[in-house]
Parts: sequence; C-alpha cells; structure tokens
Amino acid sequence: MSPELNLTYRHLINKVFMIFGLAAIMICLLTLLTLVVALAISGIPHLSWDFFANFPSRFAERAGILSAWVGTSLVLLVTAMIGIPLGVSAGIYLEEYAPKNWITNIIEINVTNLAAVPSIIYGLLALGLFVQALGMERSILTAGLTLALLVLPVVIVTTREAIRAVPTSMRQAAYALGATKWQTVWDHVLPYSTPGIMTGIIIGLARAIGETAPLITIGALTFIAFLPAAPISTTPPFISFQWLSDPFTVMPIQIFNWVSRPGDDFQGNAAAAGLVLLAMTLIMNGFAIYLRFRLRRKIKW
Repeated sequence: MSPELNLTYRHLINKVFMIFGLAAIMICLLTLLTLVVALAISGIPHLSWDFFANFPSRFAERAGILSAWVGTSLVLLVTAMIGIPLGVSAGIYLEEYAPKNWITNIIEINVTNLAAVPSIIYGLLALGLFVQALGMERSILTAGLTLALLVLPVVIVTTREAIRAVPTSMRQAAYALGATKWQTVWDHVLPYSTPGIMTGIIIGLARAIGETAPLITIGALTFIAFLPAAPISTTPPFISFQWLSDPFTVMPIQIFNWVSRPGDDFQGNAAAAGLVLLAMTLIMNGFAIYLRFRLRRKIKW
C-alpha cells in the first residue's frame, strides 16, 4: 500500500471511530434524558411540602419521605465523618510514606480490587462483623460504618492518583528549603491535590447515597414512622449521640417499598422520591465542582 493510500485509510478509520463514539454518546444521553423526563412527568405532581414533611403511610396521598431523607442525611454524615478521614489518610500514607515492597504491592492490589466488589458483599461483611461479632445494633452508626467501608477503596484510589499527579519538582523545592516530609505533604502536596481528592470523595458519597442492598442486609427498616433523636439538644452538653443507635430508613429503600406496591399513586410517590434523590446527588456534585473551581483558582494564584 502506498503512503497516500495508507494515510487515506488511517483518516477513514479515524472518522469511523469518531462517528461511532459520537453515536454512542448521543444514545447514552438520549436514554438518560428519556428516563429523567419520564421520572419528572410521573413525580413532579406528587412533590409538595407535605411530601417532605409527612411520614410514610398506607395511603398514597398522605405518604411522605420525612423519615427517609432525614435517615439518608444522617447515614451519609456518619459515612463522611468515618470514610473520608480514613480514606485520605490511607491514600497519603500509601503514596508518600509506605515503603515500596511486596507488602504494599499486595495492599495496593487488594484496595484496587475492593473498589469493584459488589455492595452486597459489604452488607454481608457488616452483618457478620458489626452486628454479630461486635454486637452492635442495626442502627445509623452501623449503616454509616457499612457505607464507609464501601466508599473507602474509592477514596483511597482517587487520593493516591491525585497525589501522584503533583509534580516532583514541587516536593524537591520544598525539601531544598528545609521543609520536613510532613510539612511538604501538608503545605504543598495536599493543597495541590485537594481538587482531585474531592472528586473521589464525591464519587464515593454519590455511590453510597444510592445503595440499598448493604443497608437491607444489616436491617434497615422499610417502613418507619418516627425520626431518630436530634443530634443537638437544648440541655448541656448540647450534643446528643443517641441518634447513632436509633433505627433508620433511607431514600432508596423507601423508593423500593413504594415501587413494590400496586397502584399508580405509589408509583408516582416513588418517582417523586427518585427526583429528590437525584436532586440530592446533583447538589453534592455541584458543591464539589464549586469547591474544586475555587481551590484551583487559589493554586493558580
């Protein structure tokens, strides 16, 4: 084949793959748009203040998501407070401090593999470890620990990738000025890698907010008509931890409960709850994008 024909052939292949990729993207976007529009058409008529302020009910017109969205918020709070510090700290240690030997290689392989483990496995692990072995109640704390285990590998992997992207020259410049290892990591590496670390955190929490299987495994309720104890009290010391041991439900389980019921009214409630869950996820991602933008501006300046 002559060079001219070879070049023409390569350009043709390039255009074919470009068209194929564009078509795949359009199919995915149209499918997603169709699903969101169908969800909105079914769910928007059911959205009201009473829908957010009422407990679940046998009657579709009275049913709400108060216990579900409160439970989701509290479980995610526990997940973030446990999973984020542990994941970021483990990622920093593995990338900056851990010796490069066969032990760390095994740890890295296992952490990477754990990021792809089905969520039901984490539910079985939590049931055997937290509920049966440690005797913990099937509570918000147990649910938060379970989802923290779920997001931990994702946070560790993304933290390591973000730290690995920091230029070596930045570390060498800090060492040349007399900075210690920790000063270099805290004052230079972490600020530069924070946008990437936050991306991993939001990805992990966005996965956790939609999980159902591990929470059902550890005993989350499908119908609950009361709220956990308030985290803040009016009497000293003004902070209560009673809510950590209270039973709970979350948005995905409430949606599953309504979808499994006959009748169009409950299906509409499920669609409305799905819209709320989607909005919560978009708010989390939007907040992360805003923080990343602000942090990157600070780095540039």
